[in-house]
Amino acid sequence: MQDNELTPGFMVVHGNRLEELRELAVAWMHSHPLAPLENELVLVQSNGIAQWLKLALAGQDSCGIAAAIQVELPARFLWQTYRAVLGSDSIPLESPLDKAPLTWRLMRLLPNLLVGEAFAPLRRFLEGDADLRKRHQLAERLADLFDQYQVYRADWLADWAAGLDQLRNARGAVQPLDAAELWQPALWRALLEDVGREQLAESRAGVHPRFVEHLRGVEEKPHGLPRRVIVFGISSLPAQTLEALAALARFSQVLLCVHNPCQHHWGDIVADKDLLRHEYRRQQRKHGLPAGIHDDELHQHAHPLLAAWGKQGRDYINLLDMHDDPAVYRERFAAFGQRIDLFDAGDTTHLLGQLQDDILDLRPLAETREQWPPLDPGADQSLRFHIAHSAQREVEILHDQLLARFSADPSLRPRDVIVMVPDVNAYAPHIQAVFGQYGQDDARWIPFTLADQGQRGCEPLLIAVEHLLKLPEGRLTVSEVLDLLDVPALRARFRIDESELPTLHRWIEGAGIRWGLDAERRAALGLPDGLEQNTWRFGLRRMLLGYAVGSGAACAGIEPYDEIGGLDAALIGPLVQLLDALDVLHRRLAQPATPAAWGATLHALLGDFFVAQNERDETLLGQLVEALEDWLELCAGVALVEPLPLTVVREAWLGTLDQGRLSQRFLAGAVNFCTLMPMRAIPFRVVCLLGMNDGDYPRSTTPLDFDLMAGDYRPGDRSRREDDRYLLLEALLAAREQLYVSWVGRSIRDNSERPPSVLLGQLRDHVASGWRLASGGDLLATLTTEHPLQPFSRRYFAGEAGLFSYAREWAALHRQTPARAAVVALPPFQADAELTPESLQSFLRDPVKHFFTQRLKVHLDEDVQAQLDEEPFGLDGLQRFQLQHELLAAGSRALDVDPAQVEPALQAAALRLQRSGRLPLAGFGERLRAQVVDKLPAQLQRYQALCELWPERLESPKPLQFAHAGIELQGWLGGLRSRDGQALARIELLPGALEQGKSWKWHRLLRPWVSHVAAGACGLPLTTLLVGEDVSLRFDPLEREAAQRTLRQWLEGWQAGLEAPLPVALKTAVAWLSSGGDGAEDEAKAEEAARKTYEGDYNHRGEVQGSASLARQYPDFAALVADGEFYAWSHDLYQSLLASGIEVLKDHQEDAA
Repeated sequence: MQDNELTPGFMVVHGNRLEELRELAVAWMHSHPLAPLENELVLVQSNGIAQWLKLALAGQDSCGIAAAIQVELPARFLWQTYRAVLGSDSIPLESPLDKAPLTWRLMRLLPNLLVGEAFAPLRRFLEGDADLRKRHQLAERLADLFDQYQVYRADWLADWAAGLDQLRNARGAVQPLDAAELWQPALWRALLEDVGREQLAESRAGVHPRFVEHLRGVEEKPHGLPRRVIVFGISSLPAQTLEALAALARFSQVLLCVHNPCQHHWGDIVADKDLLRHEYRRQQRKHGLPAGIHDDELHQHAHPLLAAWGKQGRDYINLLDMHDDPAVYRERFAAFGQRIDLFDAGDTTHLLGQLQDDILDLRPLAETREQWPPLDPGADQSLRFHIAHSAQREVEILHDQLLARFSADPSLRPRDVIVMVPDVNAYAPHIQAVFGQYGQDDARWIPFTLADQGQRGCEPLLIAVEHLLKLPEGRLTVSEVLDLLDVPALRARFRIDESELPTLHRWIEGAGIRWGLDAERRAALGLPDGLEQNTWRFGLRRMLLGYAVGSGAACAGIEPYDEIGGLDAALIGPLVQLLDALDVLHRRLAQPATPAAWGATLHALLGDFFVAQNERDETLLGQLVEALEDWLELCAGVALVEPLPLTVVREAWLGTLDQGRLSQRFLAGAVNFCTLMPMRAIPFRVVCLLGMNDGDYPRSTTPLDFDLMAGDYRPGDRSRREDDRYLLLEALLAAREQLYVSWVGRSIRDNSERPPSVLLGQLRDHVASGWRLASGGDLLATLTTEHPLQPFSRRYFAGEAGLFSYAREWAALHRQTPARAAVVALPPFQADAELTPESLQSFLRDPVKHFFTQRLKVHLDEDVQAQLDEEPFGLDGLQRFQLQHELLAAGSRALDVDPAQVEPALQAAALRLQRSGRLPLAGFGERLRAQVVDKLPAQLQRYQALCELWPERLESPKPLQFAHAGIELQGWLGGLRSRDGQALARIELLPGALEQGKSWKWHRLLRPWVSHVAAGACGLPLTTLLVGEDVSLRFDPLEREAAQRTLRQWLEGWQAGLEAPLPVALKTAVAWLSSGGDGAEDEAKAEEAARKTYEGDYNHRGEVQGSASLARQYPDFAALVADGEFYAWSHDLYQSLLASGIEVLKDHQEDAA
């Protein structure tokens, strides 16, 4: 049945289930259609409700699609309606006293107003406000407060405008303002004087009474009013908005679909009920409820949770009653088979349904205990609580619990589940990490979507813009610039390809760049003048000079960086352009400027640094431009021309990007993660609440000391804490099959107990008081699961009640039987090239790592990333080794030319290191340079003395060739010297010390020992001389047979080590052998020494901790020696080194005999 006649009127439909309210709204639109091409106007409070309503329209057989649905927020619709009724000529597009223009008007007015005596409190607050940040924050808060006054306390503003410094309370009584608050009416009058007294009529407080009076006085419908307005699912509206809708109902059909949790009149069960006394009540009092109830007895006659959480909804319903007359429209609904009171009980076979039914029937605890049977927790899963140790664990637990739900009920789909948290931005990384780790081909994959995320924190382009806007405050570190280059839109502006980033990274690290554009920018941050080293300018000059001269001499104190060349050299141009652009931007941002000048600078920023690469980039850049133009328009509208600092402008520009919009993604056919927001709790089969922690929910807001509404409550006033209470009530009522609640109930540090939200405590207390277990026992303990700290806890895999995990990766850790060997073994190893001495040295240095890198091509031991954001303040062991190696090479070259030039050559090499940025700045570098160079001349003198004993240098290297068991070792042995044309020697300069206590640093001696053995096996009677920082050592020539025996063992080990990872480690094997392990003198002592070397202790780092490959294959010493092969391989691979007969050269001289 259809009725094309839309009768105006104010119609309110109450219901406890949103599904039924939605069905009524859809049926009403279908039976009372609008004209073709006429939009259906729907006012909602959140995007979720709008999408949910559209899906219902599209799902109707008679509709099939949802089109011509105009969704608006109430405040925006109301202002548009004001303009339609009163005329767009008299009502501007935006009120000059709205929050946004009011903020910048106050920014302009406050400095001049502070001289007045009434503004002394503000003057004290703004003392020391050099960067205007305090003034901007105060202006924002005052603008927000006066915006709220216009909606909720318009009578105050009217009195203040008339010069009456007084307050009217909800009962109409008048009281004078305290002296400390007299600045508020004075400020309001100053604002009116600034905008013009006639502009008062353009504020919300002035426009609203004109609007209502106009509609009540005219007989014909004003042009531009909608024929129908549907208000759906809004949990609270200001009294001013309801008054406007009631006035509009003279000419338009206004249908309000109100979610009401209780079918009885419940306004008297909450405090401040005297403020809501009026003659008409839409709902009737529950039968048997006493007429006069004292506040202290409320809990005895009503539902405790409704009384504790329902104040906001109570206010709204009672405000509606002031305008509602159901007798006018009840019959109209009945004619179409509809009711205006849609109160129906749901499924009461489970605890959740019984709890919802208690609220519906306003049932007190005494009746609850009598009404419901004992609970069977095995059959009733409708309400569950989970305690975790962190937000990450909450999400991990949720993922397992949802997988169990989907497995148990195939009809349950991801879109039937909503997960709400106090702040989705705080949980987003954890959600991405847990739910995003599985691909669609994994059975554990659950599709999910994140709503309500702030764009500033998750869009790379916006993050890049914010980084650029913080340039004057930042250090411009290497990581910051590399992060900028990760943004495609910025990279495209400077014509840098993604594949070129590793090259840039290598150049930046090699050129010694760390942070700071140049010495001038560093000085601006408080550092001494002239510290250019390790800045971007320092590195760029090195690159450019290196491109020009290669490895030539320094020029003007600049050490060339000679890695720039070939086709890659063209990449330095874009890098220079980027840094020049950053330089120009830094200078522009560093100084305060007028809004108009800022507009030019920020427009230039977008144009100079970004080129859209896709539709998303275009959208974001468009939003930035639009936000900037809006801000410039606001400043122009309030005549703000004062120079503003960057901190104020940055927040003014970017702060608008995260303002809520109705276009945010929601109900996308997946598990919905979102923030707890008003009327976000639309019906879902499973509702999950995470983060219900004490202090986090209800969400705390810092009250304003000067908010006068806080001390004068009126029905309809908004309160964040009351909002959150009602949100939890809505979430409870929205769950159809299960309500899942979790919180961080244990400390991740010491496992101490942490309380849940006070609201959750009220829910748990109510459940514990109203229900009981069929088997007896603690009901809350049965409904609550305390989870272990770690997701891989054994308890998850031991069959403990309530604990389970789908993480099969962790299950392998707790198997009672050994893991099966791989089904498919590696094929026999076949070398694709000859074995070199260098490769053999690598194998003996770390056999397990050699297997991973050479056989599996897996590089677990990636190089540790250098600390590229900090200039060097000292040298670690590796850095000191590398620098000493370079200095020794420079010194040895000087010895070949003129021994007298050794020390100057060392000093010159050290200066090159300083100019290359590898040593600390200023005095730190000079002191460290002296420490590094100090011992080298003596070491070089010992080296020179040995070279004089072996005066003949062999220009040509000797070939090394050896074959065994199909393995060919081939290489060259260079750096040889001789005397008398017969004996051969190899003299090596080794950086650092060779002694370690009473023994040697065997891992330092391994490389020259391999060359020594290979030479002996090939028939070269080689003497190896090692000159360390502290001692000079000699390996005597080996007998050919002994050398070949050792080399054959190494080659067999190398072959075996590429078939499987050998259970052996160099330092651990040496410790075992040195402690007598091979001779069985004291097995326990040797084992303990090896274990300590491998695993380490409080004072020493273990060998396994320095090798990811060892840690992966043999995580502890027990695993290393489990199959018993460790001992044999230790002997075969390293015993020859320990038995090499190392000779210490006394007085650093070799016996020539």
